[in-house]
Amino acid sequence: MDVVVIDYGAGNTRSVRTALQRLGCSTSLTSDPALVRTAPYVVLPGVGSARSAMTHLDATGASDAIRQRFRDGAPLLGICLGMQLAVSSSEEDGGVSSLGLFPGVVKRLADDRVPRLGWAMVEPLGEAFYFAHSYFAETDSATDFADGVTAVVRNGAFIGCQFHPEKSGDAGLNFLASCLSLV
Repeated sequence: MDVVVIDYGAGNTRSVRTALQRLGCSTSLTSDPALVRTAPYVVLPGVGSARSAMTHLDATGASDAIRQRFRDGAPLLGICLGMQLAVSSSEEDGGVSSLGLFPGVVKRLADDRVPRLGWAMVEPLGEAFYFAHSYFAETDSATDFADGVTAVVRNGAFIGCQFHPEKSGDAGLNFLASCLSLV
């Protein structure tokens, strides 16, 4: 399967592409709106700041392509920051309007948990995944949790995970494979 990994000038693109290639996917790294709209599968990776990512996505036209892709019901996976960008807004960087694919707000974790690094059990998935974040999405689209924090969101053809499947060993590869199998 051909998978577009969206380039917004930061992120964990190398490790995401490597994980996808381990699953037999061919990958390209781009923010070209035409490719974002038409690819069989698109991943919006994580790592970076909300404002910087949205500035880049808006400047390249990729943000509108992502919104259209969501409206069309085309599959899209958001990882960490990529998941957080899917909701309406973020408190990060003094407040940022995000992609607004569905309602929600990204909030900073409690001070005693920032940054949250390490492995945590995700329920009801029943497996541990690797987390590295300081913010979390609060949304009615949340389906899975880890330590009381949103771990997975699902809305239409969008799946988002706060954890890093590309850093989560076999459990992460299995999660990615299950997302890809929905195409």
